[in-house]
Amino acid sequence: MVEFSQVAAGALWVLLALYYALEALVLLVVPANYRRKNIRGSVALVTGGASGIGRLMCLKLAAKGAIIVTWDVSEAGNAETVRLVKAEGGQGRAYTVDVCDRHAVYAAATKVKQEVGKVDILVNNAGVVTGKSLLHSPDTSIVKTFEVNAISHFWTTKAFIGDMMVHNKGHIVTVASVLGKTPLNGLVDYCASKYAAVGFDEALRVELKAMGKTGIRTTLVCPGMINTGMFEGAAFGNILDPDYVAGAVVEGVELNVGVLYVPKGIRFYIILKK
Repeated sequence: MVEFSQVAAGALWVLLALYYALEALVLLVVPANYRRKNIRGSVALVTGGASGIGRLMCLKLAAKGAIIVTWDVSEAGNAETVRLVKAEGGQGRAYTVDVCDRHAVYAAATKVKQEVGKVDILVNNAGVVTGKSLLHSPDTSIVKTFEVNAISHFWTTKAFIGDMMVHNKGHIVTVASVLGKTPLNGLVDYCASKYAAVGFDEALRVELKAMGKTGIRTTLVCPGMINTGMFEGAAFGNILDPDYVAGAVVEGVELNVGVLYVPKGIRFYIILKK
């Protein structure tokens, strides 16, 4: 029985690898410009938009004509992001919000709807990392990691998904990590929180499908380590350029990509790991 299960599992992953190869071939033949959706005029809210990849996504979304709303605990960083967006001819608003505080999230969401309008694209990007072994990670840091990297997604999504359901239209992006698919030494709390973020996206996608809300798309982003200073000293493949990752995420939204691995080759590593 065990041998049969192993053979079946092996066959499943071989078929999955063939599917990915076929998908890549089809996408290579059909030009991306024919598959992109127009996000001009859409309201895009990015958590953690005051710096790093969050700020870059704000700028790239604005360049596509989206109206930017950035949420972050850094008031100064938020203001700078909006200044940069406007300097490039875009539209943007900044709100100082602690996404770990659900009451603050719901209050800020009400203000956004009143002052900007219905949110069409929600990018759950805010993230933190302790970067220590389990025994050396303070309890408060572990709790904070889960609150920012996973639990906050529930509050932000609940705050905006209702309007999306009414119109059966919207897009929810969950910025997780390849470390939400495979573990790494010295990042137990971070990996676990990203595994939770992956599960959040997968369960949300199934729930939306069961409710017939096929017009609400979700994108799970699983990048490798990004050169934002969060993983200084860690070793896991090549360190990715933040601008490259931000561009890939925005393109993933335009193309309605369900699961986005950055770079794409990471997904084959995931298959081998399984």
